[in-house]
Amino acid sequence: MISILYICTHNRCRSILSEAITNKLGDQKLKAYSAGSSPSGQVHSLSIQYLQEHGYETEGLKSQSWDEFSPDLLDEGIDIAITVCDQAAQEACPVWFGKQVKLHWGLADPSKIEGSEEDQKVAFDACIKEIEARVQKMLSFDTSDRESFIAQIKESLA
Repeated sequence: MISILYICTHNRCRSILSEAITNKLGDQKLKAYSAGSSPSGQVHSLSIQYLQEHGYETEGLKSQSWDEFSPDLLDEGIDIAITVCDQAAQEACPVWFGKQVKLHWGLADPSKIEGSEEDQKVAFDACIKEIEARVQKMLSFDTSDRESFIAQIKESLA
């Protein structure tokens, strides 16, 4: 099984969405976790709402510090660290110092949308669909060979 740590600053929206989606779609091939460099301490309520609306499990999701996943403790336990902040929106992206393969997925933050409920729904749905597509792409690679999988993901999803 390939393990993935999704990292964002506050660990309340995009990294949480990525964790839940990966764990459902991963089908025992991928195992995901999420953490933040400055966690907010709680998952954004709309993250929970829209995950549930899309049929994803939300029990056990929590906003937590990446200290829980210290590179010193988990170099052997996490295969890939993926940051999900939006550098295009001038967001500061946390830097992970572990030895894992590091990737960046620039995901727009749907929790920052200040509009109607429909505008928020559209933003969350778009983010969820983008994460689903990226996870499906990961699942198209051979997860039974860790080294081959890591080489393919570095080439295709970086």
